[in-house]
Amino acid sequence: MTRKPAHKWNVYLEVGRRRTFAAALDWPGWCRSGRDETSALESLFECAARYGRILRSARLGFHIPKAASDFVVVERLKGNATTDFGAPDVHPSCDEEPVKESDLRRFQSVLRACWRALDAAAEMAEGKMLRRGPRGGGRSLNGIVEHVLGSEKGYLSQLGGKLSQSDMSAETVRQAILKTLAASAQGEILEYGPRGGRRWSPRYFVRREAWHVLDHVWEIADRLDTTNP
Repeated sequence: MTRKPAHKWNVYLEVGRRRTFAAALDWPGWCRSGRDETSALESLFECAARYGRILRSARLGFHIPKAASDFVVVERLKGNATTDFGAPDVHPSCDEEPVKESDLRRFQSVLRACWRALDAAAEMAEGKMLRRGPRGGGRSLNGIVEHVLGSEKGYLSQLGGKLSQSDMSAETVRQAILKTLAASAQGEILEYGPRGGRRWSPRYFVRREAWHVLDHVWEIADRLDTTNP
């Protein structure tokens, strides 16, 4: 993980009424929010080193930008109620592009790196206290892990995948995600579901899944109370 000189990073903004998300087009999961465009871009820059550490094992050539001024906003999207609630929910136009085999392998590497980070964060926090939020709220460690798993099941359905109810472990869900992602990328899944709803594109699925996993990886790290065993 090194600094790459004279490099510009293409990002897009999802602008809601009360919250804005900034996300790197080419790096799924590198996505943060703020009250406005400026604060969202600053937040994206501030988490670059964290993101780079997670991708280090994947060896995808991620480099840390020198400053938020290295970002180039190439698209602005109108957010919605989900945006303001706290989740990115509008996909950039490039997410409609076909997925090459090299793209698929890269996406799978990103997802595996995110899952490894979640497992490591949960292991590190096992038996330790997580700080509560300003109003005393916040999920427990088990609650966070279960929340991520439950969301993944819903995301998988949006991509066109199905799961047997007999085995709903994290590993089973992850393998189903990788298999369904490959099928979607290779055009084996219809664009619309049986009820007429449009499924997520593989590019958007990876973007949303990676963001959600890393958002909770960093939540665990930030809430970890190291003063308690």
